[in-house]
Amino acid sequence: MKKLCVLLFIMILFPLTGASFAHGDETQSLTPREQFIEDIIGTAEQLYLKTNSGKKAMRAQKSGDIYVCKNFTVHVFRENAGKYRIGEFPDVKLVIPDNLPAKQCKKTDYGVEWKEVAASDGNPFYIAAQFIYDTGKTKAENREAAREFLKLAQRGDYFQMRANYYYGIGAHSMIFTAPYDPETDTVTWCDSNMKGKKVDGVRYGYVQFNANKEIDWFVDAFCRNRYGATIYRLRDDIILAE
Repeated sequence: MKKLCVLLFIMILFPLTGASFAHGDETQSLTPREQFIEDIIGTAEQLYLKTNSGKKAMRAQKSGDIYVCKNFTVHVFRENAGKYRIGEFPDVKLVIPDNLPAKQCKKTDYGVEWKEVAASDGNPFYIAAQFIYDTGKTKAENREAAREFLKLAQRGDYFQMRANYYYGIGAHSMIFTAPYDPETDTVTWCDSNMKGKKVDGVRYGYVQFNANKEIDWFVDAFCRNRYGATIYRLRDDIILAE
């Protein structure tokens, strides 16, 4: 009885508002949209850790291999999408569009855009920003437009580009894990198979998490004739599925 009185006295003097409870409150205060983003990025991080923090190359050769770049971003979406819906269409399961087929790419080469899928069909993304090289402008003007475009990156945005970069040429998909940082002029992301290698003719890719580069690295890659990039962002009206 004496111990109980002492405990009650301590609780009155020092209410239970410690860091762990604050962290719990912070988690509870996330909107469904914010939680969806955290779930997606969390799944990407799990795959990164599963591959020995990106040191182990994983097969990225066949259409079903989840470590192919677009397959990776689609996989982490699908692993979590069942828990969420679009507020405007609460009865429709969420989907993520495929890349626009090469035959339908008119303004650019393959890899800049996704297929157009309506929100009513379950697509929770919209185009937040897009850059397509404009031959009517100078190279310097295009570079400036590309830089301003990349500065719009936010945590959880999906990024689709057609690029010629250090590790390869073609389409690449990734997810920003942090907003553009004006102090360092960098973006931070997660992906798979940007870096890779071939073993006996089979492609293997590395998972990256919180990779970081100055935006000029990306500008150099996609600011080219018939190239470009698109930032896809989750709608604001994401809700929990009933």
